[in-house]
Amino acid sequence: MDKKKLVLLVVALLVAVGTAFAARTLFIGASTPQAEAATESQGPKVLVAQRALPVGTIVTIDSINFQDWPEELVKDAYFIDGQADMTKLLGTVVRFAVTAGEPVTQGALVAPGDRGFLAAALGPGMRAVTIPVSAKTGVAGFVFPGDRVDLVLTQTVAGGEGLPLKASETILRNLRVLATDQSTESETEDGKTVVRAFRTVTIEVTPRIAEKVAVAQTVGAISLSLRSLADNQAQLERVIASGQVKVPEDATRAEEEMLLQQESNRPIEGSTTYVTGGDVSRFQRKSKPTSAEGNAARAVNRAVTAIAAGTGAPIRKGPVVRVTRGKTTTVEQVGGN
Repeated sequence: MDKKKLVLLVVALLVAVGTAFAARTLFIGASTPQAEAATESQGPKVLVAQRALPVGTIVTIDSINFQDWPEELVKDAYFIDGQADMTKLLGTVVRFAVTAGEPVTQGALVAPGDRGFLAAALGPGMRAVTIPVSAKTGVAGFVFPGDRVDLVLTQTVAGGEGLPLKASETILRNLRVLATDQSTESETEDGKTVVRAFRTVTIEVTPRIAEKVAVAQTVGAISLSLRSLADNQAQLERVIASGQVKVPEDATRAEEEMLLQQESNRPIEGSTTYVTGGDVSRFQRKSKPTSAEGNAARAVNRAVTAIAAGTGAPIRKGPVVRVTRGKTTTVEQVGGN
């Protein structure tokens, strides 16, 4: 190759490398101030609602989170990342409604043990009632605040001497547990929930259901039946399918979800199921004894008493036949109750 051509080629390569280096330096110098400006304009992180939080909502890990917020718009009542411990806010109750994306203020939350906590935990128009339970009737302590339960009433229905009816009936469903004993939050040790026995459970009900619970406690024994978390979704689907909720046409998606959620969490009364003693044992009755059966039972008891006293003749129940053996005829019972 000619020396002149070789020199020109080397010079061209040097010029190309120098141009590329200069362009890279220029781009880096131009982008650095922008990045610094963006960093300087970024404000602190404040606690905001990840979804709509109506009054009475118990704060969970998926309902709140820290988010960047313009520094000039930060208020003293906001929870600031690095200054507030979010884990201590879990289990608190929303006192004032917070919309999705809105900062959560300190006055909007009330913590367990604070005055007015239980009243704040109640939904609009709801009441709190307490029922006594034991390890046997309280799911062995595996019920915690925030869970949902059904109430089962067990009673003995009188229907004549010696003819009672044992019955168990689910009287109310989908009731939210507010507290066990006087605790409104679950206790944890080493990151695990502690299961403890309790003697009372406070549940959220409507005024009418509160009256039913008060009467049920005088009728028989009340037991708790713990509901699955999947039941809430199933209940929500039933609410949507039945058209029980009328959502306004101009409602936002958040408002629509809040209405449906409130309806799916509403306590359920009516259309209850029941089981009698005859459903679990052949030696128990399946239905309430009638007056005739009661009268027959009393007649039998009087006859037995008369026989024991030697003042009466035996009274037989059911069909009988006469059996003759040689010269002796006896009356034998072949059926009956």
